[in-house]
Formats: sequence, structure tokens, C-alpha cells
Amino acid sequence: MASVPSLASSVNQRVADALASALPEAGGADPLLRRSDRADFQANGILALAKKAKANPRELAATVVGGIATGDLIQEIEVSGPGFLNITITDRAIVETLAARAGDDRLGVPFAANPGTTVIDYAQPNVAKEMHVGHLRSAVIGAAMVEILEFTGEKVVRRHHIGDWGTQFGMLIQYLLEHPHELDHKSDEEVSGEEAMSNLNRLYKASRGLFDSDEEFKTRARARVVDLQAGEPETLELWQRFVDESKIYFYSVFNKLDMDIQDPDVVGESGYNDMLVETCELLEESGVAVRSNGALCVFFDDVKGPDGNPTPLIVRKSDGGFGYAATDLSAIRDRVGKLGATELIYVVDARQSLHFKMVFETARRAGWLNDEVKAVQLAFGTVLGKDGKPFKTREGETVRLVDLLDEAVERAASVVREKAQDLTEAEIAERAAQVGIGAVKYADLSTSAARDYKFDLDQMVSLTGDTSVYLQYAYARIQSILRKAGDARPAAHAELALTPAERALGLHLDHFGELIAEAAAEHAPHKVAAYLYQLASLYTTFYAECPVLKADTPEQVENRLFLCDLTARTLTKGMSLLGIRTPEKL
Repeated sequence: MASVPSLASSVNQRVADALASALPEAGGADPLLRRSDRADFQANGILALAKKAKANPRELAATVVGGIATGDLIQEIEVSGPGFLNITITDRAIVETLAARAGDDRLGVPFAANPGTTVIDYAQPNVAKEMHVGHLRSAVIGAAMVEILEFTGEKVVRRHHIGDWGTQFGMLIQYLLEHPHELDHKSDEEVSGEEAMSNLNRLYKASRGLFDSDEEFKTRARARVVDLQAGEPETLELWQRFVDESKIYFYSVFNKLDMDIQDPDVVGESGYNDMLVETCELLEESGVAVRSNGALCVFFDDVKGPDGNPTPLIVRKSDGGFGYAATDLSAIRDRVGKLGATELIYVVDARQSLHFKMVFETARRAGWLNDEVKAVQLAFGTVLGKDGKPFKTREGETVRLVDLLDEAVERAASVVREKAQDLTEAEIAERAAQVGIGAVKYADLSTSAARDYKFDLDQMVSLTGDTSVYLQYAYARIQSILRKAGDARPAAHAELALTPAERALGLHLDHFGELIAEAAAEHAPHKVAAYLYQLASLYTTFYAECPVLKADTPEQVENRLFLCDLTARTLTKGMSLLGIRTPEKL
């Protein structure tokens, strides 16, 4: 495992060293190196430094240039404008750096300097309820962040905070007690997610109907909530049946999403029940929470309701019941105390931002969060229909997630079938799942999480434009070239001159490691998507302008095959971080 310094970091170091000797008081200053359309890189930091030292920026720039050796890494460096440096890299340095990347399983991407432990809270469906389109983003964004952070060497603990507690269970459990066979399965065979959900749906509707129409049932159902909270064994046993039935359904949906959700990572609201009383005591004893009208509350100067009065975070209600805040605060205590988290990431709908802001601030006041342990909400926007309004069915219902995924796979199947040359029906079905599910994930991840995005399946499975299918085809095309190469093997030839398309592709490939570090630090999977789309676009230009198997010399054939191969490896690595598969043939 050898991490490979990027060309940008090597150039940055050379410029910084020359700057420090030209202007000693600027030692350690950042030359502000950027990619540029005028040269390979531009350093913009000299202007500000010259201003500070009351020096002439162009003269300082000229002195810096004089102190930089050219030849091996830097081909030429010139002063432009008021003191910018335009820097061009040698072709040899590009190929040698890429060859070093190709020699490493991790493509030369370094591990983070000080990895910690991150707990990511994502994919949070509710027990006994259908997963709808709103559940998609939390799952997809969270799973991508898990992969990106793990790739940088972070220890990541996954947590799925499912909604498995609350007053609605009184009604469900009471109904099941009075109709004991409602959750029975048709046979002893493995139960499908569809069957499990239809059982739960039927039971939910029936119990709701009874609860709304029959006062005596309503009274029994409310008494059952008290039994549940008291941990009465028979009640808990029936509650567990709802959780187990729901898990059959959840796992079938996550399976469809090509997502690995492990049982030990599913810790629902109920998982923190034993801590709630203590959490409240700790908050009250420390003065962080105070009694107000019988409820235990935390107040904030900057959080006011529409009437201008302070809106508190209610930790315990006046009737003694616990709100979401008590559970969320207990979860923070557990994740920091037992799991040793240095960072908590909550992948939760932006509409819950105020709640989490108050919860995090409360945890800070209580000392559970501090400078060493931070919590952030990776807030996401809404999924919209083509009309730009929140996504609903024609009947105005929320869209079932399963229907949406099935439709995506169906659309993908027709795209794959159209292009497929020598695929069997089974292969078409397998590819359709990889393309359809990949398309849904990519559409979500290629938009900044905070923004709303339009769910448009025609656009998502299109072969052109910023779609995962475009990336998957670029990958499959490279695999096809590598298969046709016969005896020619990918090999780097640092002595060759590169065309502009080869250089552009090479410099972008070299940027992969820095991009990953940025996406991890900013919790921004959309940056990985943008990088990969640009990579596929640069590859398309290279493919159009540079014959690979018919290049002029055997060395050039090998060198271009080498660029193809490293592009494919970077694409497949980047896509896997987003949870998207890259079929070898399409």
C-alpha cells in the first residue's frame, strides 16, 4: 500500500519552497494552486503575500520562478497578469505518477492522517409502515458516506434508528391479541417482503378502523401502551412480532436497493428505552433542562415560536411520557460513551433541522458533545415529481419505494435490451437491476444533498447526459477494448509525448485521491459523482481523438491501453463508493 503524492501537491511543495526562500516571512504560506485553463495549474497566492510584505507582486513572482528548477516535474512556469504563476507539467511526470497509482490497489489514495470513529445514522424506516420515496435519500446518501469514509481509513459504525416504539403500537398489539392469526404466514417457506408488508398493512388498517369507531377497543388499546412501556412480557412478545415482520419487508427493500443492512446495526428507538430516565435526571441535575408546566424542557435564546415566545425542546412531557428528544439524546450518550464516536452524522430530512439543532446544543451543554466529539446533520431536500411538486401518485398518495425501484429496473431492461448484442435473458435481467438501481442512486447522489431533486426515470436511464448509465457504458466500453487488445497489454511509457486529450484525462485521474479527501471532509458524495461524470466525459473525448488499438506504435498502443485501464479502475472504485455496480458488458 503506497500512497502516491498527487502532481498538484508536488508542484505546490516546489512553489511553497521557492516562495519561502524569496520571502522568508511568508514561510509556510499557501501558494493557492488551482487547475487552470491557461496552463495545467495556476498559483494565485503571491498577490496577497506581496501586498502584505509591501512588495511588487510581479517582481516577487519573478523571484519565485527563478528559484524553481524545471525539467523533471515542471516543464515551464511563467508569470502572468499581476503576479499569477502559470505552470505546465512534463508529460513524463504525468505518466510516471499514474504508473505509481496503477501499481497500488487503492490507486495511490492515502489514508486520512488522523482517522476517528464515525457513527452514521441513516436508513430509518418505521415499523409496520410502508417505505416510501422519502426513505430513499437517507438510505442512499448514508450508504455512500459510509463507503467514502471507510475508504479514507475512518472506523465507521452504521446505525439504523428505526421507528419501533410509540403509542400506535398499543392499537396494533391489542388488535393482534384479539385476532391472533393476522400475522401468520401462508406457508413455512421463506416469506417475501411483499407478503410481510401486506400482512402489516391489512392489520394496520383494520386496527385503525376499530380504534376510530369502537370506544371500548380504544380504551383497551391505550391501556396496552402502558403495558408496553412497563415491559409486560406478553405485550413485548407481540410487539417483537411486528418488528420481525417489518424487518422481513425492510430487508427485501434494501436488498432491491443493493444495500447491505446488518441486523446488529438496526437499533431502533426502543434500543434506548433503558436510558431515558437517567438521561432526564442528568439533564435536570445539571440544570440543562428545567421544569415548565410540568414538562422537562430545554430553552434556547434563538429559538422562538410564531408568537415570539421561546419554543423549548421537550425532553419529557407533563404526563411523564418521553418525546423523540429523550431518545435522540440517549442515543448520543450511547454512541459517544459506548461506541467511542468522535463524530456523529445524522442523514435526516432538512425539515427536521430545528429539532436536531436543539438536540445537539442540549448535548453540548450537557457535555456529551464537545470540541473532540462533534455531531452534524447531513440534511437532505425533498424528492420532487417531474412537475416540480413533492412526488405523489396520480391519486395523491405518497409513492411506494418498491414500485419506484421496480419501475426503474423495468425501464433499464428496455435500455439494456436495445443495446445488448450477445446477452442472454438472465444476463439482461441482472444488468437491468444494476443499471436501474444505479440510475436511481446516481440521480440522488449527483445532486447536492441539501437541494431538492426531480425524480424523472426517463432522464435517469438515459445513455447520454449526467447519468450513471453513461458512466457504466464508459466502463463497459473500456472492458470491451481491453478484451479486443489480444497480445497488447496495458503498460506505461513515460518517454512518450502526450496529446491534449491524454494529458487532460491523466491530470483528472491524478486528482482522485484529493477529491475523495474533500468529499469525506465535507460529507459531499455529490462531489464524487461530479468527478466521475467528468472522468467519463474526458474519456469519451480521448476515445474519439486517440485511436487505442490502432495507435501509431506498439508503445503508444500499450500506453493508451494503460490510460484506459486506469480510467476503468478509477470509475469502478468511485462508483462502488456510491453503491453503484459496473457491469463488464453492456
